[in-house]
Amino acid sequence: MDAALARAFEDTWPAAEYADAGGLRVGRGLGAGGRVSSARAVGTWRPDDIGAAEAIHRGWHQQPMFRALDDDTRLIDALRAAGYRRETPTAIMEAPLSALTGQPIPPLTTFAIWPPLAIQRDIWTAGNINPARQAVMDRVAGPRTAILGRIDDRAAGAGFAALLGEVAMVHAVEVLPQFRRRGLAGWMMRQAAAWAADRGATRIALAVSRANTGARATYDRLGFVEVAGYAYYAKPL
Repeated sequence: MDAALARAFEDTWPAAEYADAGGLRVGRGLGAGGRVSSARAVGTWRPDDIGAAEAIHRGWHQQPMFRALDDDTRLIDALRAAGYRRETPTAIMEAPLSALTGQPIPPLTTFAIWPPLAIQRDIWTAGNINPARQAVMDRVAGPRTAILGRIDDRAAGAGFAALLGEVAMVHAVEVLPQFRRRGLAGWMMRQAAAWAADRGATRIALAVSRANTGARATYDRLGFVEVAGYAYYAKPL
């Protein structure tokens, strides 16, 4: 994962605030999930920094959690030695926008809208994107949009896209269960790509749980390739 993608990955889904413990940076998530409630390496760190990061977590009343790239074996080994266990292995994937923008989107299938409509927020809430996670979208400083997907003349899917430089990131893609496996997620991704292309982006990226094989298959078909991976590390409660 190059520096531009790494920065877009963080800046388009930001924590409420950050605090550094030596070479580790801790995010305050306010209930918005592990991405924004974890600590990660941002520089040279020492073993004592893990304990300092834990203290920041506890001061914010959130479970100590770390996020480590799959190739950061030093941090992974230190966390395992401290009793942390690996959770939610995740792939980071990207594609050139040209892979998604060459096919016309069927009329009235997807729209890019900001701020999100109430129905989009309802779709997110029906999935795993609770109001705390939706608040993350409101914190994004750069260009952003909410993607609405429609099937059978009704709202069926919602997603979020944001831009940093030439990199567009897509987050929070949800399709209502009764409308899944009908290709809507793919059209929503194409809409996000079209929106990003209009604003000067050249590539699009996302993170997907390795357990979500259905979504991964969709992204593979659209031309995404894996460029990095990470997992969370937490202690049993």
